[in-house]
Amino acid sequence: MLKFFHRMASPKYFYQFAGKLIPWLGVACLGFMLAGLYDGLLVAPTDYQQGDSYRIMFVHVPAAWMSLFIYMVMATAGAIGLIWHIKLAEVMAISSAHVGASFTFLALVTGSIWGKPMWGAWWVWDARLTSELILLFLYLGVIALYNAVEDKRTAARATSILALVGVVNIPIIHYSVEWWNTLHQGPTVTKFDAPSIDLRMLIPLLLMAVAFKLFYAVVVLMRARCEILQRERNSGWVKELVRASS
Repeated sequence: MLKFFHRMASPKYFYQFAGKLIPWLGVACLGFMLAGLYDGLLVAPTDYQQGDSYRIMFVHVPAAWMSLFIYMVMATAGAIGLIWHIKLAEVMAISSAHVGASFTFLALVTGSIWGKPMWGAWWVWDARLTSELILLFLYLGVIALYNAVEDKRTAARATSILALVGVVNIPIIHYSVEWWNTLHQGPTVTKFDAPSIDLRMLIPLLLMAVAFKLFYAVVVLMRARCEILQRERNSGWVKELVRASS
């Protein structure tokens, strides 16, 4: 196992391994996505209060979960890059930032679409919404800072520090509905002691959560492969790869 992780730290080996893994993850993602959408749109019952408008949660909730999950992955990879100077960790951190920003934007947009009929407004300065918006700005700040610095090793260190500072926002987002009196709906899936979501709604929600994680894995590996080629463009194995493909 240690040998495997040691080999995975090699850009060349990771590039080859990721290339083999992406198609399998893509097929699995498609399967879970189709199953989740079918169950969520056609099988799950209509909510007695919200009607069919609640079905947007099958996209909104997994997207919100992913926005937090990916940020923690990005910050953790950044910390590994800072401490052990592993190039691949830096690559995974910046590659995750773009995907995380996309999921955060999706969560905000779908939340606004749901909020209009439920709250009567597209946006309110609710604690959960505001802290999620700050998360989007953190993602965009990491991306902008990385692109602003020409030396990518220096840029990776700077963005890793920014990402680690921003980690303080994650528990604020998660616990905001418990710490403050907010309009945002409280937790439902995590209330295992007193479940407040119908099983027919929970299953497609979890299917979509898995699909979104697989989608993240596919996209981040693709972005990481591109980033590796950019960083290693002067190395022998990349030049050999270019000659073989031409």
